[in-house]
Amino acid sequence: MVGLSFKVTHEDASDSRAGELTTPHGTLETPTFFPVATYGAVRGLAPWELRDARVQGVLCNTYHLHLRPGETTVASLGGLHQFLDWNGPILTDSGGFQLHSLDRYARVDESGVRFQSPIDGSRYFLSPESCIGIQEALGADLIVILDQFEPAETASAGAQGRAHACVERTLRWAARCREAQRRQDQWLFGIVQGGGFADLRQESASRTAALEFPAYAVGGLGLGESSEERLRLLTASLAPLPRTVPRYAMGIGKPEDLVEMVTRGVDLFDCVLPTRHGRHAAAYTGEGKLQLRNARFAGDPEPLDASCDCRCCRHFSRGYLHHLFKVGESLAGSMLSLHNIRYYMRLLASLRHAIATGSSSLWLERWRAGQRVPEACLTAEAAAASPA
Repeated sequence: MVGLSFKVTHEDASDSRAGELTTPHGTLETPTFFPVATYGAVRGLAPWELRDARVQGVLCNTYHLHLRPGETTVASLGGLHQFLDWNGPILTDSGGFQLHSLDRYARVDESGVRFQSPIDGSRYFLSPESCIGIQEALGADLIVILDQFEPAETASAGAQGRAHACVERTLRWAARCREAQRRQDQWLFGIVQGGGFADLRQESASRTAALEFPAYAVGGLGLGESSEERLRLLTASLAPLPRTVPRYAMGIGKPEDLVEMVTRGVDLFDCVLPTRHGRHAAAYTGEGKLQLRNARFAGDPEPLDASCDCRCCRHFSRGYLHHLFKVGESLAGSMLSLHNIRYYMRLLASLRHAIATGSSSLWLERWRAGQRVPEACLTAEAAAASPA
């Protein structure tokens, strides 16, 4: 495929691995995390702030961009990279999750999904073929098939039948998506489903792998199941997949989930969590998660996290941030969002370094003991000069 490659550069005694995923818009050091730019922007943050935070790539939402402004408009304005002023890799999802979460507007059959826009009631039809066509027009580097899923949290007898039907339909749609792809400069991810049933997930993974996609995603997790169940189902989903290609856990965003999933061989993640929590005054730090609305921060002169090199931590006190939230100033949410994203970047940079240097066992021991400072192992990235 044109301009695309993936290699595992380091592995450790567990299933953890560090790698390099090369796209036409740059190489991702994996494992890595994509902040979510739903409508073409990471909420409250400019592209140059993302670059300052060492973000490698972003995720955009196919469903929402299809509704507004439309892929034709995006293409006419130079494609997603020019549209966003983002020169790094971009991932687009298929819209399958939004069609599930907005199912009151949608009707699914074998041909695809018919739905009404929740904005103005306009009628749309999304098929496996048009899903690929939209993502090709948007111009993302990493794209995914159209899928249908049953959430893992609903592991009842009735749910098993629904999950099995979703697996079968997703496999049929996967084959149609592969056939529909025309561009050779985009990674197309097959998706593993199976709800809350490990045997279905193993079957889905095995049959999806037989379609020989260049990359694979695991879907339907992080929607209410326990952390223990999530990891059990993830392990079942990954086991039949080839280790020589990128593997992506869709919508997973808690730092503890990222760490544990990396130890099981996941390379890519995305989630709204760091920015959503930031807008609601929650910050990830070496002390754990802090809620800046709490009165105890009102007179606190310390930075949000003394170990962090982000603009928020270098310029503002906890007391000031507390004040901004109390008076409803939007700068507060933007600054905590920026900090949280930088925390995620530092966390995974540190873990990549630990894998590359053979020290991931010590890193994990310290992490699981509660020493949740990303610099548990110093990295070249963390040691680099801070952004101006």
